[in-house]
Amino acid sequence: MDSESKPSWLSRLASEADSEDTLLATGKKSRTMTLRQRRRCLLATCISLAAISLTGFLFLSSWDTQIPWTRPVLEHPSTVGLDTSVHNISTEPPHKELDPLDPLASLLGPPTAKFRDNLRPDIQYLSSWPDSGWTNDVIAYINFIYLALITDRVPIVPVFTPSHIGGSVPPIAFGDVFDVPRLRKLLGKPVLEWREVKDENSTEVEELGCWSIWETAQMGAESPRGSRVPGLLHLDISYTKTPEWIRHNPGVSHDPHTLFWSLARLSFPESRQESLVPPHPSPLHQASLPPDEHMLCYDFMYYVGVQQSWEFDKDYSPTWRHVAQYMHWNPRFEKLADQYVNRALGLSENEPTPLYIAVHVRHNDFQDWCFEVSLYDCFAKLPVIERRVQEVKDELFQKRGISVNHVIMTSDERNETWWNEVAELGWKWPDHSETKAKYGDWYPPLIDATIQSRGIGFVGTDRSTMSVIAKRRVETWYKGATRLVRWGSPAADDH
Repeated sequence: MDSESKPSWLSRLASEADSEDTLLATGKKSRTMTLRQRRRCLLATCISLAAISLTGFLFLSSWDTQIPWTRPVLEHPSTVGLDTSVHNISTEPPHKELDPLDPLASLLGPPTAKFRDNLRPDIQYLSSWPDSGWTNDVIAYINFIYLALITDRVPIVPVFTPSHIGGSVPPIAFGDVFDVPRLRKLLGKPVLEWREVKDENSTEVEELGCWSIWETAQMGAESPRGSRVPGLLHLDISYTKTPEWIRHNPGVSHDPHTLFWSLARLSFPESRQESLVPPHPSPLHQASLPPDEHMLCYDFMYYVGVQQSWEFDKDYSPTWRHVAQYMHWNPRFEKLADQYVNRALGLSENEPTPLYIAVHVRHNDFQDWCFEVSLYDCFAKLPVIERRVQEVKDELFQKRGISVNHVIMTSDERNETWWNEVAELGWKWPDHSETKAKYGDWYPPLIDATIQSRGIGFVGTDRSTMSVIAKRRVETWYKGATRLVRWGSPAADDH
């Protein structure tokens, strides 16, 4: 049915529907335009707000640079009544905290005329007075530094006295021989020298109470062991004899060794109090003083062990492991030693020092230990020493692939024929003909000791402390090969 034939009511409905569709379409278009307008309006509003915010921020920033703002501080009750004006506030920069290993961190300040005026009340100290030959004194100093470590005290190390060099020779400071700053760093603990505590030019005599180990442990001793060190420091010592239980072998009269922890007991109040006996009067002022608790001190600490006698050259030695291995030479001696070796080898002083094996042969003061054996049969002959040198060479090559062609001899031997035989072996030695005149009496033995310890290999003399300590240095510092030559009879070193 077409439109012409539609009923009138249907035609009217269709006409109304068409009109409604037209209106709906027109209304939809009208609403779409309104949303776009709203979006434009919203965007314009946001841009305006952003511009206002930026302007305000810039204004406040400019104002803040002119008028600083600080957080208000509430008044603490402890500040009430105090003058907090700017004139009462220190303008000095804060003090830089001292390195705990710096000497001044363990003292009240620079050296003073009296040592007590420089000791901090919150720190305890320890010292000793060896005087028995340079290498023995080195070991004694190692021992009392170790004792200081296990008793939580700061060691104060004296000078070395020239007991084997000559009484007229001045002493030499510990720090002039060994690298003390390096020792402190490697130990991680402070170590002081007496020259850092008491003014070297001071003549103030000070009384001090100390323990005497010697009187207890040394067979036949009836008094403390003497030393020139207290006199050099102007100390007037009153000694108290230590108890018998400090000895390692109380039933063996000829063994003078004591034990570290027995000596350490005397640093603590209970054992100290229980062990006090009437002290010896001091030599100058006749003062009778108990052992000092602030400055603990002992007369002689060479014969001391942790577990047994003569343990310093044992591989487990606590004193070597915890102290001695860290006692490196003062760089001055390292440089001199290399120069002397280079000259002996015909090299310039500034050339790199080649690898070498050091030899130490000790004769002169060992003659008394030969007893009934002639000196010719007592001391090891050069072919015996040469065999030991070859063993060291072979070990270095087999274990490390190192070939060593140079051998440097150090010895106290004065026989010219003997030195000619050394030359025939192709070995060299340091020329000390001008050393004393150029550097002083201390330098020949100290340069020799440094040379001995800087080789990649070492051959020394059995029972010589100089050889024993050189052996330990070469083994520890350079992982070197070492031997000690036995002596005392013609077949002593047969092996």
